[in-house]
Amino acid sequence: MTNTKERAEDTCPVVYQCRLPLSTRTVNHLADLLRRHLKAIRSRWRILPPGRIAVIVLAVLRHDQRLADMAGGNNVSESTIRRWRDELTALLAAQAPRLDRALKKIAKQGGEVVLIDGTLIPTQRRTGKAGRRNYSGKHHHHGLHFLALTNEMGRLIWISAARPGRSHDITAARHDHILAHLRASGLGALADLGFRGLDNNVCDPVIITGFHASRTHKLTPGQKTANRVLAVGRAPVEHGFAHLKNWRTLTKLRTDPAHATRLLRALLVLTNLEVNRLQTIYSTDSRRRPARASREPVTPALLPASWRRLSTRHRTVHPA
Repeated sequence: MTNTKERAEDTCPVVYQCRLPLSTRTVNHLADLLRRHLKAIRSRWRILPPGRIAVIVLAVLRHDQRLADMAGGNNVSESTIRRWRDELTALLAAQAPRLDRALKKIAKQGGEVVLIDGTLIPTQRRTGKAGRRNYSGKHHHHGLHFLALTNEMGRLIWISAARPGRSHDITAARHDHILAHLRASGLGALADLGFRGLDNNVCDPVIITGFHASRTHKLTPGQKTANRVLAVGRAPVEHGFAHLKNWRTLTKLRTDPAHATRLLRALLVLTNLEVNRLQTIYSTDSRRRPARASREPVTPALLPASWRRLSTRHRTVHPA
């Protein structure tokens, strides 16, 4: 009997606590979203309350916790955790804005430019010919390609559907008709050299990509200055990707592309919730701090004519 009790105690799972670096506002938003969904489908109950379910799903997304581990710590099955994750991911993805609506909102708020860039989300390597499309020669590993748009401050406003990792930025932009949507909304876009050739309007281009140097063509001092100004203006888009990739479930996706699209758009909604909270905290702290002395901006003389209609924030360079 003693040996049997000792064996039973040894088989008991060991559960530990872990800190979830997210705000209560994000947890409440997800819990309220689940409550409204349960009321809409007339579901009477879940084995756990919506608040606990929201915390479990956020832990899976933020820390990339394995479903079996979360199931054992909460006395539910692994399939239940998977069903909760997929259910809440679909609800959040439905709140992600469409491309045309996101651009119209930026234009209505008085914005003049958006920032566009592409990124590769790593995935597991799949055998066969179907997996070769996901291999990126630029990054030297398998993944899925996504395009994203941010505002001037680097806040994500739209993310595209998942495409094979070998897809080029300009190909993905043409597939989503980025140029037509920008012209319809009256906005400009700052992009890197990967989008060269997307906008062939030389007189008044909508997408600014900077100047490209080659062996036979060296950049002039004015063109180098313009490229530095463009790099400064494009910096916030990298911050937006950094906020998105704080969700460790994107470290290596183990899902199909259709689910990856829903996952990225759901994380866009959660990222904006957290970024809004941080911006509120920083704006409150900045009011209490003394203002810093600003330096006089210097505007370069040799810039494309289309830069005149962009905001002063992207057309100024501080002296060294």
